[in-house]
Amino acid sequence: MAVAEDPVEGGAVPVLVAGAGPAGSTTALLLARLGVPCTVVERRGDIHPLPRAVHLDDEAVRVLQRIGLADAFARISRPATGLRLVDARLRPFAEFRRDRAAGSHGHPESNLFDQPDLDRVLRAELVRHPLVNLRVGTEVTGLDQPPDATAPVRVELSAPGGAETVCAQAVVGCDGAGSAVRAAIGSRLHDLGFTDRWFVVDVRSARPIPTWGGVEQVCGARRAATFLPLPGDRYRWEFRMRADETAEELARPARMAELIGPWRVPPTQLEVLRAAEYTFRARLADRWRVGRVLLLGDAAHLTPPFIGQGLGAGLRDAHNLAWKLAAVLAGGVPGVAPEEVLDSYQSERGAHAEAVIRGAVRVGRAMTGGAGVTAALRRPLTGMLLRLPGVRARAERGIVPRFPAGPLVDRVRHRHDLPGSVCPQPTVRADGVATPLDEVLGDGYALLTAGPVDAGLAARARTLGARTVRLGHDLADDGTLLAWLAAGGASAALVRPDRVVQATSPRT
Repeated sequence: MAVAEDPVEGGAVPVLVAGAGPAGSTTALLLARLGVPCTVVERRGDIHPLPRAVHLDDEAVRVLQRIGLADAFARISRPATGLRLVDARLRPFAEFRRDRAAGSHGHPESNLFDQPDLDRVLRAELVRHPLVNLRVGTEVTGLDQPPDATAPVRVELSAPGGAETVCAQAVVGCDGAGSAVRAAIGSRLHDLGFTDRWFVVDVRSARPIPTWGGVEQVCGARRAATFLPLPGDRYRWEFRMRADETAEELARPARMAELIGPWRVPPTQLEVLRAAEYTFRARLADRWRVGRVLLLGDAAHLTPPFIGQGLGAGLRDAHNLAWKLAAVLAGGVPGVAPEEVLDSYQSERGAHAEAVIRGAVRVGRAMTGGAGVTAALRRPLTGMLLRLPGVRARAERGIVPRFPAGPLVDRVRHRHDLPGSVCPQPTVRADGVATPLDEVLGDGYALLTAGPVDAGLAARARTLGARTVRLGHDLADDGTLLAWLAAGGASAALVRPDRVVQATSPRT
């Protein structure tokens, strides 16, 4: 695959992104959309051929929308009906439905896909974009960061032509769980108390396997398992491994037939694409930034897959960081010191990533943990609790980001206040054309108004170059935005480029 010419000459690049997986590719494309040239280095010569991530929620797809790839993602994914908890005989006892055509972020709430398909879409966009230089077969081997945080970072690379050094104004480490960038800045992954071995089987099936359209979580006492119907003819099973088991043993035809037996699928109709052990871990890096070197995605955090937020967390990192880094490289955010802008990345995303990881651990332990009497009693009890409307509604809301007060988020006045939360994205009508809200708001700050705007917020919006959008005048929607502002006690909201609310005007 051909790559673009390096947009910056002389061995210097504005931003070097280490890793061309979904998180790194999305980061580079978000930066390029904001006019920042990027060089992306990827040690593999081609995309990873095996399935890995399989789920994105509507907020993560909204991030793909910002780089123009929502339609492309829709073509390679399928909306899922949600999560169903079943016993060892596949009898359901609790269900979380996610079958709305569009959630609060304007896309299906749960989406199943095959990661190599997404990698191909992102790789093609990297190659196409004139501000992105993709260098395959190349990886970071070391960093030399001067004491002056604004000075260029010297990056040592191993490339097909041999070792070389480039200088970058900033480095973003998206190079996975074994991140060389993380090691270079002395950051360490802290164990959040969960490590579990699972046997992952990805297959193609010559005939459709009957499903309810969503994920099945088997909460059996003898062996926990997960079944996911992917797009087309692809499916995935995940089985918890016992301490004395190996992947080689479980991959034998007789054992494989035993594992998939409850689904009544003849093994002869399956083509096994991958059958391997995978260790689910809960880890969080202690430092996400040193100077102008930052960590993102699996380099910064690892989560068990039980709530489907692994890759989505990386895309949220990218959305949070890209506009801040672009602003700092362009001179900063008015009224906020550049170091404060970059520090806000970990203070905002780190707390949310930890909440997601701990939530995934709790869910994993409740639904799949152990094989003793206590675990056997806990699973049906959990199912009964989930039938209660209040408990069920709280569980179905998932873990929604609410960033703490800081230089880019005002302190809340009451618990329903909007700062730190994410603005919804309904379909709106602007100039008579139906379009997602983000396409109207643009790439910078926006001020959404449904009434008077206090003088202080109006002045901040002008300083930040915010686009003013008057509900009912500049656009019309189905009432979602008016109801959202009213629920937050606001007549206007100042929305950041990543769609997080920075400040509001109270209703009078």
